[in-house]
Amino acid sequence: MADEQQTLLDERALAEATSDPGARIEQLRREIEHHSYLYYAKDAPEISDGAFDSLMRELRELEAAHPEFYDADSPTQRVGGYVGEQFAPVRHAQRMYSLDNAMDLEELDAWLDRVTEAFGRMVPVVCELKIDGSSIALTYEGGRLVRAATRGDGTTGEDVTANMRTVKDVPLRLRAEGLAGIAAGARGGAAGADGPAAPIELRGEVYMPKSSFDALNAAAEANGKQAFANPRNAAAGSLRQKDPSVTAQRDLSTFLYAAADERALAAQGQWELLEWLREAGFHVNPDVERCETREAVHAFCERAVKRREALPYEIDGVVVKVDSFAQQEAMGYTARAPRWAVAFKFPPEEKTTLLRDITVQVGRTGKLTPVAEMEPVVVAGSTVARATLHNEDEVQRKDVRVGDTVIVRKAGDVIPEVLGPVLALRPEGAQTWHMPATCPSCGSPVIREEGEADFRCISIDCPAQALERLLHWASRGAMDIDGMGEEIVSRLVESGRLSDVADYYTLDAVELSMLDMGRVNKEGEPIRLGETVAKKLVAAIDASRTRPFARALFGLGMRHVGKTIAEVLAAAYPSIEALMAASEEDLAAIDGVGPKIARSVYLFLRTPDNVAVIERLQKRGVALADEARDESEQLPQTLAGLTFVLTGSLVESGMTRDEAGAALKARGAKVSGSVSKKTSFVVAGEAAGSKYDKAVALGVPVLDEAALLRILETGEVPQTPEASAGE
Repeated sequence: MADEQQTLLDERALAEATSDPGARIEQLRREIEHHSYLYYAKDAPEISDGAFDSLMRELRELEAAHPEFYDADSPTQRVGGYVGEQFAPVRHAQRMYSLDNAMDLEELDAWLDRVTEAFGRMVPVVCELKIDGSSIALTYEGGRLVRAATRGDGTTGEDVTANMRTVKDVPLRLRAEGLAGIAAGARGGAAGADGPAAPIELRGEVYMPKSSFDALNAAAEANGKQAFANPRNAAAGSLRQKDPSVTAQRDLSTFLYAAADERALAAQGQWELLEWLREAGFHVNPDVERCETREAVHAFCERAVKRREALPYEIDGVVVKVDSFAQQEAMGYTARAPRWAVAFKFPPEEKTTLLRDITVQVGRTGKLTPVAEMEPVVVAGSTVARATLHNEDEVQRKDVRVGDTVIVRKAGDVIPEVLGPVLALRPEGAQTWHMPATCPSCGSPVIREEGEADFRCISIDCPAQALERLLHWASRGAMDIDGMGEEIVSRLVESGRLSDVADYYTLDAVELSMLDMGRVNKEGEPIRLGETVAKKLVAAIDASRTRPFARALFGLGMRHVGKTIAEVLAAAYPSIEALMAASEEDLAAIDGVGPKIARSVYLFLRTPDNVAVIERLQKRGVALADEARDESEQLPQTLAGLTFVLTGSLVESGMTRDEAGAALKARGAKVSGSVSKKTSFVVAGEAAGSKYDKAVALGVPVLDEAALLRILETGEVPQTPEASAGE
C-alpha cells in the first residue's frame, strides 16, 4: 500500500483532464465496489481505510456537482435520511424453515444416523457457525438489490429494503463473477453481464459485532436510554428502524449462506453455493468445513465451542447440512424443518459473579419469591443481574448466601439461573438466608401453609399485590389492554387513580394524557403521557369490556385459577352470578377442578372486597358472562375424548393458539399445555418448540396446520396423520 496515495493522486489528475465526469463517476463506483468486495467478502483489502475514504469523498463531490448521474445503487446512497412507508409485508419466494435442534453430540449422532440410513452411507455435510443474529432475505433482480425482508413468520416478512441498503457489506449489485455462476435458462432467462432476467432470493443473517454492541449500549447508558439485552436484539431492533440513517449508524454486518431456490444457480451443493456467494460479492463466514466423517463433524463442533468467546460476533451453535442439493431434496422436510439439516446447540454457558443480596418479590397472589441480586455478568450474549431463587427451600438446598461467588447460566439460553456457590470463595461469616417474617411491601405477617413451599402475604391492602393484580388483568392472556404496561400502571397507582381492576374503566383520555411519567425534559418540565398514547389506551380499555368470560375469570387472579381452569369454570357456569351461587361441593365436582381449586374459588367469590370489585366491573360495562348459546347450534362433539397440544405459530389461518384451542374445545376436545403419552395429537405450527421435540420422542402423532384446519372443518381426525412432522 506504500504507493497507493500517489496512485490515487495520479488518477485524480487524469480525471480532471478528462471532460467526461460521468465516466469518472462510473469508474469510482466500480473501484469502490471492488475494494468493498475485497474488504468484506475476501478479507484482503488492497488499500488503507484512508485511501478508501478519499475515493468516497471524490465520488460524493462529483455526484453533487453532476446530479444528472444520480444512481440509487451508488455506494454514496447507502445512508438514507427519510421516513417513508416502512415494513410492508413481503411474501418470501420459498418458506424460510426453522431448524431442528441437537442438544448434545449424542443427538447430533442420531441425526447423522438418519442421514446415513437414508443413503446407505455417510454423505458429505457442511458445518457452519450458527450466527446469533436476525434472519434476512435479499432479492436481486437483473443483478441489483431490489428488496430485503425479515424472516417474519417464515412465509411473510417485513420490507426493510431501505435499511439493508445502509449495511456496508451488502452488495447493491452482484459482481460479474457471481452473475456468471447463475444457471442460464434455469429461470427462463439467460445470464449475462446484466444478471438474470428473473429475481433470485438469497438468505443469511444480520448481526452486530460484539464491539459495536458494547459501544451502542455505552452510548445508550450515557444518554439515559434503555440498553439492549444482547447483540441479537440490537441487530433486530436496528434493522427495523423507521429512519434508515439510524440503521446506518449501528454498524451491522451480514453473513450469507443460502438461496431460496438453488436451481437458479450452477452450484450443485452447499459448499459450492458458499463459494458462489463469495464470488458474487457477499460476506460469507470463513469458518466453514466440508466433512466426510462424523469424527470431523464432532471436531468442528468442539472447536466452535472452544472458540466461541474469542469470536468478534455471537454464535449459539453449529449448523450441519447435507452438502448435495439433490440429496437435500431427497430427504425433504417435516412440517417445521428440513430433514437434511440440524442445529447443534452449545451447552449452556456458565459464568461466575458476586451475589450482592437476596431480595423478596411479592406477586399478585401474595407469594413471596426470593430473587438473587448479582454483580452484572454477560451470559449467553446478554447481561444478567437478577435471577429467581424460587423459594426458601431452594435457597437452602443450593446453599447460596449473600456475599458468595455464584455460578450462573441461562436455562435454554433464555432464563437466568443460579446453579450454586463456589464454596472455596465463600467469605467468612456468610449467613444462611431465611424468608423475612413480614412482607417487604406492606409489613404484614407472612404465612406458610402446611405442605406448601411458598410463603405468602395475606393482606388485601398489600400494594405490591395490587400492582401485580392490575398488570395481570391488563395482560394479553387476560383482558389484553394493549399498551397498559408496568410503567403506566405504576404511575397510575402512585397517583391514586388505580387501586383495583374496576378503576381501569373510569379512566378517560384527557386525564390519561396529563399523567406525569416521573421524568423531565431538557427544559426541566415534567414529561406527560400524551394525547396519542392516551387515546389508544382508552380504546384498548373499551375493547376489553367484551372479552370472553373465561378471560375475565383468569384476569381476576384467583389463586390456582390459570387459563385452562378459567375456561373449565366458564363452561360450567357461563356467568359470574351462576358461579358465585355455586357451592364449594358443586365446584369440586367439575371435571378438572377438585377440592383445592374449588376452595380457592369459593372463598375468593365470598370475600366482600372482591365482590365489591366484581359489582363495580359490572356497573362499568364489563361483560362477566358469555352470551347464551342455542344448544341446537352446538357443534357435534366428534373430538370428545381426544387431547390436543398446540405449539408454534399458526400462519395459514392467522389464528392464535388460544383461538385454535377454543375451536377444538367447541367440538369436545381437551386442550393441554404439556405433552404426555396420553396426548392424542400435537399440532406443530411455525417455529414449534420443545413440545414438538417431546412429541417425537414419545411417538405422539404430530399434525401440521393444514391437518388442523381439516379437523376443524370436518370434525374428523386422520386415521394415520400423513401430515405428521414426527416421521
